[in-house]
Amino acid sequence: MAGEPVNVNEFQELARQALPKMYYDYYTGGAEDQHTLKENVESFPRIIIRPRILVDVSKIDMSTTILGHKTSAPIMIAPTAKHKLAHHEGEVATARGAAACDVIMGLSYMSTCTVEEVATSCNAVRFFQIYVYKRRDITALMVRRAEKNGFGAIILTADTPRLGRREADIKNKMIAPQLKNFEGLISTEYVSDKGSNIEALAAGTFDASLCWKDIEWLKSITKLPILIKGILTSEDAIKAIEAGVAGIIVSNHGARQLDYAPTTISVLEEVVHAVQGKVPVFFDGGVRRGTDIFKALALGAKAVLIGRAVIYGLAAKGELGVKQVIQMLKDEFELTMALSGCCSVDDITRSHVKTEKERFICRM
Repeated sequence: MAGEPVNVNEFQELARQALPKMYYDYYTGGAEDQHTLKENVESFPRIIIRPRILVDVSKIDMSTTILGHKTSAPIMIAPTAKHKLAHHEGEVATARGAAACDVIMGLSYMSTCTVEEVATSCNAVRFFQIYVYKRRDITALMVRRAEKNGFGAIILTADTPRLGRREADIKNKMIAPQLKNFEGLISTEYVSDKGSNIEALAAGTFDASLCWKDIEWLKSITKLPILIKGILTSEDAIKAIEAGVAGIIVSNHGARQLDYAPTTISVLEEVVHAVQGKVPVFFDGGVRRGTDIFKALALGAKAVLIGRAVIYGLAAKGELGVKQVIQMLKDEFELTMALSGCCSVDDITRSHVKTEKERFICRM
């Protein structure tokens, strides 16, 4: 690619050039036919922005507050696994990029840097994402380590009783390293003769019996607010409120779990309506442009989580690439706000967008 990238999508090509095929496929792939993976991104163009004109937009304020933490924009780094496969500094580089851009970072349970390494690397606000293992004592220990090291919230990923079928990883016989967080606790070097050892690791460790009543167990072992990630329906949103979570992340796991699940942007408003403002709703899935962020906020999201795009930046340029990706999204979002007549994130309302369904009804 000639010259510097001018948008986030161009970082994907740089990442492809920088990474071994096995690792590139791991980061980019989705479940089975990858229908939902494609639709996560392609659903956004079907939503139209309705701009307002002749508004004084000489000063734009993108800042917001997330669970009491002031942040420069409604952007968070999604918890994604194994950053050292993308860059030798791994999650430490990602955390520094987040700190430089003043956005919140979600650190994955499956990170290749330890909780302590990330915590001491910089001053970023960090949330810690967890899976619940069959050995609950290990999950409880990881939660306590996060709390001790100043993490601001726990993100419970709740859509993985089993791992989705990721066929590229199976074909590539994907191998991931022992995870430093679990050294001395449990082996994460699972071997499988059926393909991906990541699938074997999940089958051997993840607790498929996890259910709604276990939210109470999680609340009993930490004082940190708990966000639940993986909600796609109003029914589950209501259950999450009843369970007492501090927030909801609308997510289909980057389309890596159940193929033909709905795209996240298509169900965001359903979840927002079910929650009725009782807790903040966050959005995860397919964000590649500042206009995508604007659309998600107009449909009721408090902030968006960025996953693959950050990994592409990390693979291409390390910490600098992470900063560039976040800054590109912030710049595009600020421009979208200005051209839509919004001076602050509170000015972004439902009237600023029209969905595909609304446009269809108008044509009838």
